[in-house]
Amino acid sequence: MAIIQQILFIAVLGAVAWLAYKRVTLIRSTILLGKPEDRTDRPAERFATMLRIAFGQKKMFDRPLIGLLHFAVYIGFILINIEVLEIVLDGMLGEHRIFAPLLGGFYSVLIGFFELLAIGVLLACVIFLLRRSVVKVGRLQPARHREMNGWPELDGKLILVFEIVLMIAILTMNAADTVLQDLGSPHYRQTGDFFFSQFLKPLFTGISEDTLIIYERVAWWFHILGIFIFAIYLTYSKHLHIVLAFPNTYFSRLIPKGQMNNMPEITSEVKMMLGLETAPAGEAAAVPERFGAKDVQDLSWKNLMDAYSCTECGRCTEACPANITGKKLSPRKIMMDTRDRLEDVGRNMQANGGTFVADGKSLIDDYILEEEINACTTCNACVQECPVLINPLDIILQLRRYRIMDESKAPASWNMMFQNMDTNQAPWKFSQGDRFNWAAGLEPNDK
Repeated sequence: MAIIQQILFIAVLGAVAWLAYKRVTLIRSTILLGKPEDRTDRPAERFATMLRIAFGQKKMFDRPLIGLLHFAVYIGFILINIEVLEIVLDGMLGEHRIFAPLLGGFYSVLIGFFELLAIGVLLACVIFLLRRSVVKVGRLQPARHREMNGWPELDGKLILVFEIVLMIAILTMNAADTVLQDLGSPHYRQTGDFFFSQFLKPLFTGISEDTLIIYERVAWWFHILGIFIFAIYLTYSKHLHIVLAFPNTYFSRLIPKGQMNNMPEITSEVKMMLGLETAPAGEAAAVPERFGAKDVQDLSWKNLMDAYSCTECGRCTEACPANITGKKLSPRKIMMDTRDRLEDVGRNMQANGGTFVADGKSLIDDYILEEEINACTTCNACVQECPVLINPLDIILQLRRYRIMDESKAPASWNMMFQNMDTNQAPWKFSQGDRFNWAAGLEPNDK
């Protein structure tokens, strides 16, 4: 029987590794469709940012209680899964608690610590589920935010239920294990009771040894299969941020948030018009293929990594003044739509041997509406709020540049402003000599 379990386990492990590899490769390929952008400068500062924001969860603690609960889930998830290494080795080698003889008495202390973390994860997940389903936190409700309809809402609840069940499986597995130790079952090494599961032992007393073994084995398989399923599910879910938060914060912008990246071609042309720069002799000015961005391929690879890193927490949308005043713009939806387009592009590439074949769609119009991007005030509130340093504004600006500069589809009021800026160097239609007429008749304050 043991050899059959080993073979089955190795087969499952191989299948999961293959599926994860294919999915990760596809995500990497779609991110690399983006335009190159150098984010390798100031490595020490970047590493410090990653430690502070991704490892330290600094921005989550802007809301202390939620930050503490999220930190409990985060730390618990990372440390509890150290135990997965032992389970994988047990499954491959046909052993049971292979580290117990190596660690001696410290083993029960270590597992007890993992159980303490499991309790923290379980309680935090229950609270988060209640916030979504009972308290109904506004930024997470599809009734108020259309982008949360359907799968996004289910995804948020599904993973919480999944983690709750997984933590219960770990604790009851350990309780059944220690009861089997007390019975002297030959496969179960003597480790002693564990921190929390010892209080669950009465649930298993009086049950036959064979039944206990079946339960413990089912719980063991459920636990490891749950981890494997989660590893695959992660790549299709918003929970991909668990992994991508680290590179995303490392490669985040180090320049001030309000500093916009000008288009080099336009900047150069303006400087030549002002006499600040001369055109290279004998060379025609380079004309870009497209101004701004029409589809995901026109964005940078960092913009696309941002889309995959989005946590869908809605803090950006909650802080957006355009959204607060009833406009259609939702920075969270911008990131989710960009990711949806990337997923469609990825499926297209899979169906065509790794090459993208034009499908008649584009990010602007088919996923993101003109009304949404025109509502943005460029205030950077969304950028400031993001817990993993995503920049929705950069995508909005590039889509807007395409609409205005490539398709000449700016709103009429904007065109008037652009014309005034061109002729009067001011948004208003009056000459430069009249700019200070508003101050005529004002008396200086002598007090």
